[in-house]
Amino acid sequence: MKPTWPARGLYAITPDESDTARLLSRVAAVLDAGATWLQYRNKTATGETRRLQASALLPMCRARGVPLIVNDDWRLAAGIGADGAHLGEDDGDIAAARAALPEGALVGASCYDDIALARRAVEAGASYVAFGAFFPSPTKPRARRATPGLLAAAASLGVPRVAIGGITPDNGPALVDSGADLLAVISGVFDAPSPTDAVRRYLACFD
Repeated sequence: MKPTWPARGLYAITPDESDTARLLSRVAAVLDAGATWLQYRNKTATGETRRLQASALLPMCRARGVPLIVNDDWRLAAGIGADGAHLGEDDGDIAAARAALPEGALVGASCYDDIALARRAVEAGASYVAFGAFFPSPTKPRARRATPGLLAAAASLGVPRVAIGGITPDNGPALVDSGADLLAVISGVFDAPSPTDAVRRYLACFD
């Protein structure tokens, strides 16, 4: 199922942030700078904090026309009415997530360095596939490494292709040229001296 939102640009992913007010402030700046999609990800928070933070992010995203996608937990996504969920290989069944979420919701799949995994994900109902890490990643230093050729090979799947892992405004254009529709970034945006400037630089990769 193809996304109903524009699928070209920066896919911003939230950092682990325990302070909800600070998280909202940081995300608001990134959304206002032009982030295309937002994924809520917090690997260190309790379930209650994750629900609170995701619920608070949702109206911010809606006000700006940006979809909110919940990492790992399609049940949380469905429970708060988020716009989608992103699943890794150990995060549950794509078909179950698709059935639980509203029609048109985004269901993403991490496919790492495996085109066959991407093919199966799309057959199960994934609306986009993510490959990576393409470069050394401070978030996941031991992540499997993908090659740009995967992005070109996945064109036949007919869904947006997301690149993730160590992406900078300098190496991003090569991934876009290889077929990436969205560049997914955590630290490159949220740890930048000026996140708003970083967003603009990532968006320039698509010019």
